Amino acid sequence: MRLRPLGDRIVVRRDEATDKTAGGIVLPDTARNKPQRGKVLAVGPGKLLKDGTRRPLQVKPGDSVLFTSWAGDEFKEQGSNDHFLIMREGDVLAVLEE
Repeated sequence: MRLRPLGDRIVVRRDEATDKTAGGIVLPDTARNKPQRGKVLAVGPGKLLKDGTRRPLQVKPGDSVLFTSWAGDEFKEQGSNDHFLIMREGDVLAVLEE
């Protein structure tokens, strides 16, 4: 992927949605909840402050993150079935330790 986010934005690949409930019912695509977890693929250089310096981001590529349900803008890479999110670092609620 050739994508370089700007400022305090990050690129996240959302985890796959589960296709079965705990009771074993198979869910169609339209009924699945979108997971609020994902893996950071790329990060921008950081937020530009008023004094001209940049504040580095707290997340880094490879981090597993938890984010808000309506975070970011979703897009699909041409010629692929992968869906990505571009969001601001402020939409990230936590980094998941594994």
